Amino acid sequence: MLTEERFAQILQIVNEEKSVTVQELKERLHTSESTIRRDLTVLDRKQLLVKVHGGATALEMDYATKDIAVTSRMNHNTGEKTEIGKYAAKLIEQDDFVYLDAGTTVSHMLEYITTKDAVFVTNGISHAQTLSRKGITVYLLGGMLKPATEAVIGLQAAESLERYHFTKGFFGTNGADREHGFTTPDPAEAMIKENAMKKCRKSYVLADSTKISQTAPVKFAEFSDAWLITTKVKDKEMKKEKNIIEVRK
Repeated sequence: MLTEERFAQILQIVNEEKSVTVQELKERLHTSESTIRRDLTVLDRKQLLVKVHGGATALEMDYATKDIAVTSRMNHNTGEKTEIGKYAAKLIEQDDFVYLDAGTTVSHMLEYITTKDAVFVTNGISHAQTLSRKGITVYLLGGMLKPATEAVIGLQAAESLERYHFTKGFFGTNGADREHGFTTPDPAEAMIKENAMKKCRKSYVLADSTKISQTAPVKFAEFSDAWLITTKVKDKEMKKEKNIIEVRK
C-alpha cells in the first residue's frame, strides 16, 4: 500500500470514528505498529489529526473525505468557475504544450480556449471530447476510468506521464490551504496530479471560494508549488501569499 493511500485511509477512519487506537489501525490496515505510529506522527505534524497516547483523534475542521460526482459539481458555483476558467484560458499561448487535469473548474476553461496551435494532454474524458470537437490536438492518458470524476487514474496513467514535459499545467483541487497545501480525497487521483505537476514548467491550480482554506485527506502539492487562481481571497493571512491570482478585484 502506498504511503499516501495509507494516510488517506487513516484519516478516513479517524474522521468517521472521531478517535481510534494504534492497535485498531494496525489490524484494519494490516501493517506494523511502528508504521502506524510513524504515520500518525506525520499526520499530526501536518495538523490533519491529533496524535494522542495510544492512538489519534479527529480535528474539528471542515474536511472533504470523498469526491462528489461530476454531474453534481458541474452546477456548483458556476459563476465563479466561469470567471476563473476564462482567466486561465487566456494564459495559454500559441505553441504551448498543456496538461489539463480532470475537474469541473478546469472544464470551464475549455469554452474560452481559442488557439488551435497549442497541444493538450488530459486525464479528463469530457475534456478530451470537448477539445477534439473544437479541432484542437489532444492526447488522453491511458488507465482506469473513475466514473465519479470522469478521470483516468492508476499506475498506467502515472507511467504515461513520464514521457511528457509540459509548458503549463492546470489543476483542480478539493482544498487549497497555506499550511496543508493542495489536497484531494482520492490517493489515486492525487498521484496523477502530483506526477503531472512535476512535469510542468509552470502550474496553476483553479479553485473557487469554497475550496479556500479547506483540506482533503491527500496532499498532491505544497501551496508554493503552483499559482492559485481564484475569485477573491477574504482571509487576510492568505492574501499575503505571492502566488495567488484573484480574478475579482
